[in-house]
Amino acid sequence: MVKDFVPCVHFYDQDFVDMYDRTWVWVEESWKEGAKNTQFPAGYLHTGAENEINLFDCCLESLFLVYSNQKFDPCSQIDYFYSRQEESGRICERYSLDSNSPVVDEDNPQGLSLPLLPYVEYCFYHKIGNKKRLKDVVVSLEKYFNWICQNFQKENGLFEVPYSACHLGNIPRYDAVYTVDFNAAMALAALYMSNIGDILNDKELSFRYKRVYFSLKTRINSMMWDNEAQFYFDLNSREERITQNRHIGCYWTMLAEIPNYEYAEYLISQLKDPAQFGTDNPFPCLPVSHPAYSPNGEGYCGGVVPFFTYLVIKGLSRYTSSIFARECAIRHMYFILDTLHPDGESVGEVWEAYKPASEGPSISTRDGFVNKKRYLPMLGLITITLMIENIIGLDISLPRKTVEWMMPSLEAMGIEKLSLKRNYITILSNKNLRGWEIRLESEKLYYFTIEILDENKKKTLPIPSGKCSMLIDKL
Repeated sequence: MVKDFVPCVHFYDQDFVDMYDRTWVWVEESWKEGAKNTQFPAGYLHTGAENEINLFDCCLESLFLVYSNQKFDPCSQIDYFYSRQEESGRICERYSLDSNSPVVDEDNPQGLSLPLLPYVEYCFYHKIGNKKRLKDVVVSLEKYFNWICQNFQKENGLFEVPYSACHLGNIPRYDAVYTVDFNAAMALAALYMSNIGDILNDKELSFRYKRVYFSLKTRINSMMWDNEAQFYFDLNSREERITQNRHIGCYWTMLAEIPNYEYAEYLISQLKDPAQFGTDNPFPCLPVSHPAYSPNGEGYCGGVVPFFTYLVIKGLSRYTSSIFARECAIRHMYFILDTLHPDGESVGEVWEAYKPASEGPSISTRDGFVNKKRYLPMLGLITITLMIENIIGLDISLPRKTVEWMMPSLEAMGIEKLSLKRNYITILSNKNLRGWEIRLESEKLYYFTIEILDENKKKTLPIPSGKCSMLIDKL
């Protein structure tokens, strides 16, 4: 059973634990084992079209496969795309596994995808701790970044790309030329390229991409922010006029740390507003006030898509809104559970997009949108990644040998047998006769930070090998 290999999570709602376990079972069922002298010697997760592999899906999958204790290699399928990189630096989003040739659509002839690779590699480094890997892939990352710039960056410094490269489904873009989501995603890629330069102690690389990042950040803030609407928008013509078309893609800016704290407060207030993005199931791709919004979802038009919920929650965490981020992750998880078990007895399904205010999948009646069933790349972001990082609240860095646990309040939860390379750790909180206690177990030394917001307590301690415990009242 896969449960014997992956970390075991503990949470006060057993349904959340069951959903976490069930996701790993589905991953195991979809995993294709590798073999020597094949494209995927360590295997890969096959979830897309038959005999095709998709870079966007693989990037999302890697963000939860890193928690599999090396049971499922998160790097293998990403490495496939590096192996297909062309001399120009191009990496196509989709490839045929039969011919290893690019697969493109008419509206996206170069096969452009969201530039997630620097962010993914940075996550690999902190969860797997392989610095050599960063040295090996940084050349490919640079060539890919430069290829995007050479082919899609315009004279004003912004990027003009096919809508499909933004992965915002069927939402109306109203002839947007410069899309805020892709431009913010490029800023995010530059930010993480700079971070990778810092890790590699390559000051020239770090400075070069920091300059690119701040250049894009300045352009987005000066050209795409509307002071009256207090929101970032696409630009809809070569005269660079704002479209006034609100959509969830604006929140790429928060993940890329583009807004100042004043702008961020405006954006966060709209996430809490029931007339905007603050629906029961957070967050719809179009706000409730949008003329194209539908309570039935209509695909992404009002639909809640797990990837964008992940995106917003990670953006909130950048702006000291971790408690609100956690509440939203929990609320979204309940809607996933209610859709999977609609009346408590019968079994439903999990989907690519959900309704914003009631259980069930997003329904599209107008434009032929197909809602993907059991779409694991997005599901695992919520049921595994957010479960560990935001609902339980663990921030793990293997190179730093640190585990930070932020708890809004004292609750019975934790993780068991999580691999930090060759070191398995267990961290559990429980209440007993002596009060609230954190039980820890490790094979090697690491540094543990516990922060309990309700109790206004924060402490960092070295955790030795073996078993130990700490009483919260003594902190």
